[in-house]
Amino acid sequence: MEEFIEQINTYYPLSPETVSALMKICTEEKFNKNELILEAGMPARYYYFIQSGLAGYYILDEQGNSVYKIFFDENSFVASTSAIIKNRPSDFTIIALEDCRVIKYPVKAYRELLVKHHDLALFHIHYLEKNWVVKKEPLEISLKYETAKQRYLSLAANQSLYSRLKQHHIASYLGVTPTQLSRIRKELKL
Repeated sequence: MEEFIEQINTYYPLSPETVSALMKICTEEKFNKNELILEAGMPARYYYFIQSGLAGYYILDEQGNSVYKIFFDENSFVASTSAIIKNRPSDFTIIALEDCRVIKYPVKAYRELLVKHHDLALFHIHYLEKNWVVKKEPLEISLKYETAKQRYLSLAANQSLYSRLKQHHIASYLGVTPTQLSRIRKELKL
């Protein structure tokens, strides 16, 4: 659990008391490749921290195809945040794209700790600001103004993630068909 606390501390340092309280609500779990971490339509009862593996966050379109929004690799925090905030079932499914080891902690207990521990609340605020505003904003802009080829090149630049994804995951993430992705790759001579 050391990497979990280290990752939290990159956003805001926690006191030993807060770390101790947080550790009491955390458990470790393993998800096999293709196992659902959270299924769409189910309540989001946990936050997750990925120790190892790769997870995808997707929604099904009208034809039943998976449309990937984002991928999470090691040292990532993952949850259906909007479902948690709205206290509604998740619109998204979170799936293990590789075997995953995670630390999970229950939403209710964690949110109670946020009220009791100011430093944990500051971590949470800093995390949301960085990952749901600063990091997400360029992605939203790129979806409106960049071509699929430009978005592909941006994804391919992150080789540690790109090399772990299947072509159908990449096509889905880019919003293109596998055939269109093949054309893009051929055009780029990849």
